[in-house]
Amino acid sequence: MASVGLGVAVCGFSAAPRAFDIFGAAAHAQVNPVVSNVAQPASFADMVDRVKPSVISVKVTMKKTTDASEKSDDEGSGGPDGAPQKPGHDGRHRGMMGQGSGFFISSDGYAVTNNHVIEGADKVEVTTDEGKTYTAKVIGTDSRTDLALIKVEDGSGFPFARLSEGKARIGDWVLAVGNPFGLGGTVTGGIVSASGRDIGSGPYDDFIQIDASVNKGNSGGPAFNMQGEVVGVNTAIYSPSGGSVGIAFSIPASTVKSVIAQLKDKGAVSRGWIGVQIQPVTQDIADSMGLKQAQGALVSDPQKDGPAAKAGVASGDVITAVNGQSIKDARELARVIGSLAPGSAVKLDMLRSGKSKVVNLTLGQLPNAQEAKADPDATMDVPRLGMTLAPADKVEGKGKNGVVVTKVDPKSAAADRGFKKGDVILEVAGKSVATVGDVREAIEAASTEKKNSVLMRLRSGDASRYVAVPLANG
Repeated sequence: MASVGLGVAVCGFSAAPRAFDIFGAAAHAQVNPVVSNVAQPASFADMVDRVKPSVISVKVTMKKTTDASEKSDDEGSGGPDGAPQKPGHDGRHRGMMGQGSGFFISSDGYAVTNNHVIEGADKVEVTTDEGKTYTAKVIGTDSRTDLALIKVEDGSGFPFARLSEGKARIGDWVLAVGNPFGLGGTVTGGIVSASGRDIGSGPYDDFIQIDASVNKGNSGGPAFNMQGEVVGVNTAIYSPSGGSVGIAFSIPASTVKSVIAQLKDKGAVSRGWIGVQIQPVTQDIADSMGLKQAQGALVSDPQKDGPAAKAGVASGDVITAVNGQSIKDARELARVIGSLAPGSAVKLDMLRSGKSKVVNLTLGQLPNAQEAKADPDATMDVPRLGMTLAPADKVEGKGKNGVVVTKVDPKSAAADRGFKKGDVILEVAGKSVATVGDVREAIEAASTEKKNSVLMRLRSGDASRYVAVPLANG
């Protein structure tokens, strides 16, 4: 029976074409013309052939473990709750080696990468798309934008990429090229998902979001548009695991261009500075100040002897425009001022007590340890008010101005808004306060005027800020 069955099987196949004739069978002959007439998806192959040679792998060596290398190793495993991560070093050998990506911007060997890729490196080597390895030196770095400029020490005639003059549009195709996991030149595709992203990495956040796959080792690599121009430098991803989930962030070409020009010229970046602490104008604050819109940057404290203070900028002023350019929020003010050169003449449009005011000043240079900051506590919701106060001159070490918070109800509006024991209330509803009675009178006056909240200026440590406290349950 077994042999009969085998015979049947053999007989059943005997009528079929031989293996090498299968593609000439009638069924294929009928399908093939139909398939060939179907519109095919656009291929990026020609463009990749043009741009891929400009992309390099960047390997760094460190004599000893540094904070930067330890950080890069941790980042590979993802952050808490999917926090933005730097997909930079492919940390190895206990953090003593790492790999990232970069790209040439000139034929004589200048190349761009991320600051966090080469930070703390004792030796930098780049490997081209052809597999040739060169030693590179660091020309300059800028930690605030996470950019670095390096240069190959020997060699010339390198293929290089051009930075885009235009702005990436949401929906545009992009190709990310880099060195994920140390595998060498790898290309992934996607679109621009969003622009102007703030991921909390600093006051100059203005990232392009793309959904092209970007993984560990891609940091410093370029994102190309369909014209073969670099629209962004890949610097961070949002991922709970450390791997790509389709949310990556790139530094816009406009930022890269201005930063790299300064790094090439002088090895560092100089930024304008007006010397103010700023915070967002929330809807509560806008209502308290009688503003029509929750827009602009609220000055919580001008630094003594800073350019703003010398020009007459005061606490409570809301900066709405710089040189005619509207300012949406505190972070935008930091970006705009930081993009201008120290020594530049600047015109600030402001609102003071609801009235327009113009101030002219000359920008100083941003010190390393000072940046304009937005206060996150200023945006908390508060259900009710509750705290115990005392005049500052009655509390040791608190000076003579204001009223000190001596106790905070943990379930109160004050606690929810970030008030804590030791804070000093300097102003209530725009008026300086020196006694508990001053505070009470200001709150009662605001209630009589049927205001929903009252604006308080308080000092916490060395910093001051404004807080709008609702009065509905006060």
